[in-house]
Amino acid sequence: MIELKNVYKTFTRKDITIDALQGINLKVEKGDIFGVIGYSGAGKSTLIRLVNYLERPTKGQVLVAGRDLGTYNDKELRAAKKNIGMIFQHFNLLESKKVFDNVAIPLVLLKKNKDEIRKRVQELLEFVGLSDKAGSYPSELSGGQKQRVGIARALASNPSILLCDEATSALDPQTTRSILQLLKKINAEYNITVMIITHEMSVIQEICNKVAVMEEGRIIEQGSVLDVFGQPKHETTQNFVKTVIQNSMTSSVQKSIKAEHGSLLYKLNFVGESASEPVLYEMIRSSEIKVNILFANMTEIQETTLGTVIIQLNGEQSEINNALAFLKRSGVGVEEVESYVFDHSNK
Repeated sequence: MIELKNVYKTFTRKDITIDALQGINLKVEKGDIFGVIGYSGAGKSTLIRLVNYLERPTKGQVLVAGRDLGTYNDKELRAAKKNIGMIFQHFNLLESKKVFDNVAIPLVLLKKNKDEIRKRVQELLEFVGLSDKAGSYPSELSGGQKQRVGIARALASNPSILLCDEATSALDPQTTRSILQLLKKINAEYNITVMIITHEMSVIQEICNKVAVMEEGRIIEQGSVLDVFGQPKHETTQNFVKTVIQNSMTSSVQKSIKAEHGSLLYKLNFVGESASEPVLYEMIRSSEIKVNILFANMTEIQETTLGTVIIQLNGEQSEINNALAFLKRSGVGVEEVESYVFDHSNK
């Protein structure tokens, strides 16, 4: 549906060259809710502006529905853009026009007749829950209502792709959740592919099935949300994940750990079935090692349970190896966190 191949974007301002995007490779499949996350200045907004050719790449290809947008003439490009809707952080509504007229703007530009416009706008306002606000002005609406108008306007031309540039950043948490649920409904009922730009990992967790993490104009990690949340590899990704999932011990717990000779610390990652099975109990029951559970947390991503447990193991190395092998066979991810060497001064 959307594919970026080796894309670069460079801006030159007052003899200063800014490499906004560097070697971007990205593929969004039809029906995805694809999130792109990164800190300010990572290149997220530049990336999404390339998808509808508000910006053109300096190098590389941007393909939509299998065709490079760079090969279109002006008329073809205008037609292609009708298939891409976009919503913004600050809504971009015309304050002098009523809600009905704001939603109708794309239809007027498409030269639809009045009956078609009225019918389509009424359908959309009902869909976004604002059928009673058609005659209101934007100044009379809450932030969440304004964004719903923006969403209705973006859907007016029946696009197959919806781009969302920080669409919930200006909203309170409760309103954010309601807008995200609306986007999820749009994806499910209209089969619209959604691409979301955000700096909030909670947005990714709430509705996305795939994610790309950006830093300094590059994609540093990407994959299914389940994989990226379950096994974040890059430090930046790990920091984002920590904002929504606690997967490490608090400092007070770390200070309370008693070091013993041969004692080892492991982080166990449970996904799906392994999170609901008594795997840890079976390991403890069938071995002679001492097990101290220092931390445990469970969360749900994409209707799949993710669990993180940090344990301290003490015993014969062969017994520990057998226990870890059992965990791995049971589908549990195992990562050594830290080793402790016996300190005679603590006796």
